[in-house]
Amino acid sequence: MGLQKFSKVTNYFSFVKISHTVFSLPFALIGFSLAVKYGGGKVSLRLLLLVLLSVLFARNAAMGFNRYADREFDRKNPRTALREIPADVIKPISALLFVFINALFFMATAYFLNFLCFFLSPVALMVVLGYSFTKRFTHFSHMVLGLGLALAPIGAYLAVAARFDILPLVFSCIVIFWVAGFDVLYALQDIDFDKSEHLHSLPVVLGKRNALLLSALFHLIAISFVVIAGIFGKFHTLYWIGAVLFSILLIYEHLIVKPGNFSRVNLAFATMNGMASVIYAGFVIADLFF
Repeated sequence: MGLQKFSKVTNYFSFVKISHTVFSLPFALIGFSLAVKYGGGKVSLRLLLLVLLSVLFARNAAMGFNRYADREFDRKNPRTALREIPADVIKPISALLFVFINALFFMATAYFLNFLCFFLSPVALMVVLGYSFTKRFTHFSHMVLGLGLALAPIGAYLAVAARFDILPLVFSCIVIFWVAGFDVLYALQDIDFDKSEHLHSLPVVLGKRNALLLSALFHLIAISFVVIAGIFGKFHTLYWIGAVLFSILLIYEHLIVKPGNFSRVNLAFATMNGMASVIYAGFVIADLFF
């Protein structure tokens, strides 16, 4: 019985790709650290735990709903046919219940943070859940995904400081264009399937080569915001080391994905960007406190 329960838990971990939390969590920690340093907040394990939980619950709800909303497309696509719902590992109604519970927990953690976070929590849910439908009607779903993840640094800042500020917004801009850039790369894998199902994406409308160029442009804009954040925040040596490493990793992923060869897309998408996020956040936080 214990092994069966453990298996169910691991199924849900796989269902929401729990490892991909590495894309948003480091930037939430940046927002938290900025609020402690500049927003008048105090280091609080309670606040930190609530911030981490809110990121986890919001992401679980978003990913779970995406898998639910796309279940019929996933069933038809050979690349995604073995995902939990198409493979009948998780029932659609169970997935929907999972989404509801995580959305409820997200709003509960927002309530325990402060009134502003609680007031804005339905707006955040609208963005992260609404993303799942965007491929039906716009080629710019990649930007909406970026916006959803960009809520992490500003949301964590609001959790501690209970007010908006410019610097965490600059970090949110980094996230928008960074995520949009690597999501365009990821979407290259499904360009033929998306065309056949009349789904929208930038690779569909632009073609492979132009999509790669636009992805590179998005990442160039993200790097520009990294520089702006460093100047505006008056960061020091450690920040700029992190900024250089972050930029190198983004440039490298564009060197390993070619228009005629997408075999290394997953390496570029998951490994390079996961490393970039963790390394950059580590140097930003170290610069703030050391």
